[in-house]
This record gives sequence, structure tokens and C-alpha cells, in this order.
Amino acid sequence: MRPTRLAEHSSHISERRGDLRALLDKIIAPPISFVWEVGSGHGHYLAALAKAHPEKICVGVDIMSDRVARAKRKRERARLANLHFIRADAADFLAVMPEGARFSEIFVLFPDPWPKRRHHKNRVITPEFLSEVAAKSSRETDLYFRTDHEPYYLDVASFVRGHKDWKEQDVRILPLEEPTVFQKRSHSHFTLVARRR
Repeated sequence: MRPTRLAEHSSHISERRGDLRALLDKIIAPPISFVWEVGSGHGHYLAALAKAHPEKICVGVDIMSDRVARAKRKRERARLANLHFIRADAADFLAVMPEGARFSEIFVLFPDPWPKRRHHKNRVITPEFLSEVAAKSSRETDLYFRTDHEPYYLDVASFVRGHKDWKEQDVRILPLEEPTVFQKRSHSHFTLVARRR
């Protein structure tokens, strides 16, 4: 990347993260624990969870603006003050998450599997991601992962089993079984639950 383009790229990231930081400071005032969904789509799952547990602050992120807009409409219709949807990349969110805030639960449901080996770098759950979220989690925070792509499931299970901060749990269900759009389309799925050591 040319020096000028690199500078422009860095400036863009800095500006985007600055805007996100300002937004998060308004809705996640530490000390606070909150539920985080990565790739919240149209908001079906998190809206159902927020409705079932009004005592929990729930924050969903997605990079697609149309999905976030639809999710926000769900929030408004249901009048869920404990629910927030934000257009953001997971890496940006982690980079600017308020100091002292902690994840209580993390959901990654039916993320894009990026099945080709050369695209694996684009997957959400990697050993590095597990380390980053562990650093911002409370002890006994649960991470829920579900996919209809078995090779991705097996890779994530391998990452979790080899990670010092996470322990795979025997349970294979979510705390609330509310099928997402992608789950309804899939013939089968695989679930992994891990707990912060």
C-alpha cells in the first residue's frame, strides 16, 4: 500500500473508531457487564433474549447497515430499552470498548464460514479473537458459537480446546433457543459453548 493510501486508510480507521467510541461511551458506562452478539443480522435472536431478560444489557453488532436498520426497528417496536444495535466491525468494537466494561455472554451465531482455506483469515473466531474477548470477559463468561458448517465448527472446537482462557462445556444448547433466519434455512447445525476460565 502506498504511503498516501496508508495514511488515508489509517485516518479512516481512526475516525471510524472515534465515532464508535463516542457511541459506546453513551450506552456501555462501566462498570457494566453486557451481552454481545457478533453478526446480529436482523436482530431476531438478541431481541428475543433482551425481551426474556430485561435485566440484561444486550448489544448486537453487524457490518451491514440494512441489517442494523431492520434490527433497530425490531427494538423500537418491542420498546426494549436494554437492547442496542450498532453498525460496527468486531475488531473495531473490541479496540474501543470502554475500559472496565465486561462481556457477560458472547454469541456468534451462523457467521459466514469463509470455507476456502485462503479466506479463513476472514473468519470471526480465531485464536486471536478468543484471546481478545477473554481479556474483556468476566470469569465464567460464556461464549456461544453455532454454525451449519461442520469444518468451521471443528476448527473452532480445536481453537477452544487449545486455548488457556477458555474451557469447552458439555452443554450444546443456547440459553434461549430462538432460531435465527440462518438456522431456519439450515438442515442441521453444530453448537459449541465455552466458558472463561
